[in-house]
Amino acid sequence: MVESISDEELNALMQAMKNRYGLDFTNYEKKSFKRSIVRLMMKHKIGSMLELWSRILKDKQFFLDGIDDLLVNLTELFRNPDAWIMIRDNILDKFKNKSQLKIWHAGCSTGEEVYTMSMVLDEKGMLYKTKSLATDLSDAALNKAKNGVYSLLIMKQYLKPFLEFYPKRKMDDFFEFKEKDAVIRQDYKRHITFRKHNLVQDHVREKFDIIFCRNVMIYFDETLKLKVLNLFNDCLNEGGYLVIGYYDIMPDGGKQIFDTYDVRTRIYKKKINKY
Repeated sequence: MVESISDEELNALMQAMKNRYGLDFTNYEKKSFKRSIVRLMMKHKIGSMLELWSRILKDKQFFLDGIDDLLVNLTELFRNPDAWIMIRDNILDKFKNKSQLKIWHAGCSTGEEVYTMSMVLDEKGMLYKTKSLATDLSDAALNKAKNGVYSLLIMKQYLKPFLEFYPKRKMDDFFEFKEKDAVIRQDYKRHITFRKHNLVQDHVREKFDIIFCRNVMIYFDETLKLKVLNLFNDCLNEGGYLVIGYYDIMPDGGKQIFDTYDVRTRIYKKKINKY
């Protein structure tokens, strides 16, 4: 069904969404975005692009609810444990003498990554001096992240990577377990500000020491990747670090503004301005 959506239909739909709602998907990678559209159409039993077009333009709530299907929100607790080990054992030590540490989780999805970082900061004794910003375009994902409530079924799936990182700790050190779900304890969320943000078109005026943007740029074309990377560069303090996802590829243009710190865990460092 992906093959049945032409580039012309896709471009027209994206332009219509931009004109109608001010959300710009025109630089998203086309094959990925077509798959997202198919997922949305199948979910709502929509048989044609024309029907989808009409539904999106006439029904604002349908479009807002459908953003979750257009954006792939994939995250989990301690995803890729070796990256978190590198952050804990290496990166955070570089900021131990700073009076305040500022972190931005761009594309935070449902919050698991944000709370993973809270646990790591707590272990390093740095949670008390950290201010974190967590942003996402999806209202539904952002609300779930704010609430920090996860089903017991999901938590069971997170147990293996958690134990790989914390072999001697228990998950209820960090979560309050109830009958059907688990809730992140307040100590691990009070330093976080959650905010709706569109990486494609919104500015950020704060400066950060570490920016996370994991497995988000995989859905962008080269033009949009460079635009977002320049935003991150502008928002990083000198000596700041950018952490991208295992499936993200740093484009050649990005290598002009970021040095590779550790290629295996996809950690990059802002280039020092010599002028």
